[in-house]
Amino acid sequence: MLRTTEVDGVPALIAPSAGAMSAGLMFRVGQADETLAEHGVTHLVEHLALHDSGLSDHHYNGETSSVYTHFHLRGSESDVVGFLGRVCAALSALPMYRLKTEKEILRTESRTRGPLPGLPLRRYGAQGYGLPGCPEWGLARLGPDDLRRWVARWFTRQNAVLWIAGGDVPAGLRLRLPDGARRPVPPAAAVLPRLPAYYPGDGTGVLSSAVVRRSTAASVYSGVLERELYRDLRQEGGHSYTASSSYEPRGDGYATVTAYADALPEKQDAVLGGFTEVLARMRRGELDPRSVTAVRTKALENLNHPEIEATRLPGHALNLLTGQRHLPVDELRAELAAVTDEQVHAVAAEAAGTTLLQVPRGAAAPAGFAPAPTSSPAEVAGRRYAPRDAAAARLVIGPDAVGITRPGSRITVRYRECAALLAWPDGARRLIGYDGVTLHLEPALWSVPDAALAAVDAGVAAARHIPMPPRDPDGIPRNAPAVASGPMRRLLANARLFLS
Repeated sequence: MLRTTEVDGVPALIAPSAGAMSAGLMFRVGQADETLAEHGVTHLVEHLALHDSGLSDHHYNGETSSVYTHFHLRGSESDVVGFLGRVCAALSALPMYRLKTEKEILRTESRTRGPLPGLPLRRYGAQGYGLPGCPEWGLARLGPDDLRRWVARWFTRQNAVLWIAGGDVPAGLRLRLPDGARRPVPPAAAVLPRLPAYYPGDGTGVLSSAVVRRSTAASVYSGVLERELYRDLRQEGGHSYTASSSYEPRGDGYATVTAYADALPEKQDAVLGGFTEVLARMRRGELDPRSVTAVRTKALENLNHPEIEATRLPGHALNLLTGQRHLPVDELRAELAAVTDEQVHAVAAEAAGTTLLQVPRGAAAPAGFAPAPTSSPAEVAGRRYAPRDAAAARLVIGPDAVGITRPGSRITVRYRECAALLAWPDGARRLIGYDGVTLHLEPALWSVPDAALAAVDAGVAAARHIPMPPRDPDGIPRNAPAVASGPMRRLLANARLFLS
């Protein structure tokens, strides 16, 4: 039986569970609430808040996602009291003496995570829900006052939910958090002019995402999509080892369905063809009723877990934080049982209109998908500067934008739409637009006066400047000779539409 109560003004959800107690404190703040210039601030707060927990015999952890930050543990009642109390105490007075160390830990963590996801950045740009696809560059400029302001705005009792899987609220539990307000999830930006669309990505696999209205039928659709991909690409075709799909609510009434299939280089065309054929088949309503039945049956069986209310507590907490509906188990069971083939087809048709596909580089264009833009829509009006070698590119610096043009393409970043300006001590600059466009400037490679480069710096608000560490001198391009050079080719490769 699920119960609700409050602890120090924080809503609390409690469900019975055998064994050790589990608990979590969730806040409605995540990466999507940041800007690129401060990206990493929530993750840094999470690390600092956990530092004083130190070594312990109970399992605890923290998690920073797109729209929430979650501190959770499993242990005894006294463990719960101590852990959550220390987290709240740390949030009220972050251990700033650990600031430099925790920044280094986060940079190390980012190097071990592997490539950043490309789909969010392509769909949303270098803002909001696209920030999980960007490096945490904001760490370089964040100071103690920035962190204190962030905590005061987001880590408050009104913006938190507590959940406990166990008996009752442990005696002595206090959640000393400041007053504030419940914060809604951010709006989702749209930077692609047309969907469905595709773009070439690194790797030989195929990856897709689609945004659909959140519903029980949509979760079933994701399961059916996985079964169809697995059957076609693994069991029948023998082209893929992994074929999977996931369903993740966004917190605003919509959810993202992400699908993936891996491939060897010699199999990538077959995997891409099979992947898009599954999507097209489902869009046309050519569903195997057995797949719908199997997914529905498995989901219903999962609801028979003896501690189902306890296992659903984190999801319930997130729904409460984001203002989304949370169905009781009986109602969810009834909705699942009522999902029809026609409803799954309707979701597939909706997904088809929002699909973004990452295909292997060099693969043939998939039928029915528009290519994602490879050039900015507008050229900069301003003074033109030539490179020091014989390349055909031109750097254009205007009063409200900077761009690089070359035959057949142009890259433009407008100052007011610049999410961040990365600045190296040797003079290199990188401007990143909200739409994900990135433009890299190596001053030594252009015949451009210092005053013009200073105008670029002045055009972008100082709050969006990010200082970068010194580079290896051997990697800094120098004045180029009068013939096309490797550094200039690398420069032009860095004037690209999206971060990589």
